[in-house]
Amino acid sequence: SAAAPLPEEDCMKLNPSFLGIALSSLLAIDLWASKRLGVCAGEGSTWGSARPLMKVIEVSGHGIPWLLGTFYGLCQSDSSAAREVLLNLLFALLLDLVLVAVVKGIVKRRRPTHNKMDMFVTISVDKYSFPSGHATRAALVCRFVLHHLVLAVPLRVLVVLWALIVGVSRVMLGRHNVTDVLFGLLLGYALYSVVEYCWLSPLNAPALFALW
Repeated sequence: SAAAPLPEEDCMKLNPSFLGIALSSLLAIDLWASKRLGVCAGEGSTWGSARPLMKVIEVSGHGIPWLLGTFYGLCQSDSSAAREVLLNLLFALLLDLVLVAVVKGIVKRRRPTHNKMDMFVTISVDKYSFPSGHATRAALVCRFVLHHLVLAVPLRVLVVLWALIVGVSRVMLGRHNVTDVLFGLLLGYALYSVVEYCWLSPLNAPALFALW
C-alpha cells in the first residue's frame, strides 16, 4: 500500500528553508568571528596587555558617567539654550537605557563564553548581550553631539572615531558578538531620530523647564 504523506510540519523539519539555513550560517560566522576578534578577553589573550585601555574605553561609553555628567551640566547651566540641549540629551540617554533593557530582556542572548563578567556597574539584564548598550549609546551621543555642538572638523572626526572605537572595544573585550555591536550602532543611530521627533522645548514641555 502507498505510504501516508508526511504531515506538513514534518516536511518542514526534513527540508529546512533557505532562510533558516542562511540565519544558522550567519550565526555560526558571527560566533566564530567574535571569538577570533576577542583578543583582549583576558590577560592571557593575544592582546591581553591592552585590556586595561579597553576597559577605560568601556567606562567612557557607560551610561552612568554620561547620565551624571549631563545632569551636572544641566544643574550648572545658566543658558536657556544649553539647558534645552542638555535636557534632551538626558531624555535621549534615559530612553536608550530603557529601550536596550527591553530588547535584551526579549531576545535574552547570552554573552560570549569567553567574556569575563568584570564590567563596570552592571544590573540583572546586563547578563544578556543583544544589543550592545555601549554601541547604542555611542552612536546616539555621536549623532547628538555632531548635530547640536559647533565643533571644528578634527573634533568632529574624533567624536566619530570614539563611537567606532567603543563599538570595536566591546568585541575585543569579549563582551559582545559582532552582530550585537552592529545592531547596537544602528539602533543608536535610529534612536536619535526619535529624540529629534520628540524634541523637548519650553513650548511642549513647560513643566520640565520650569524645574530648572
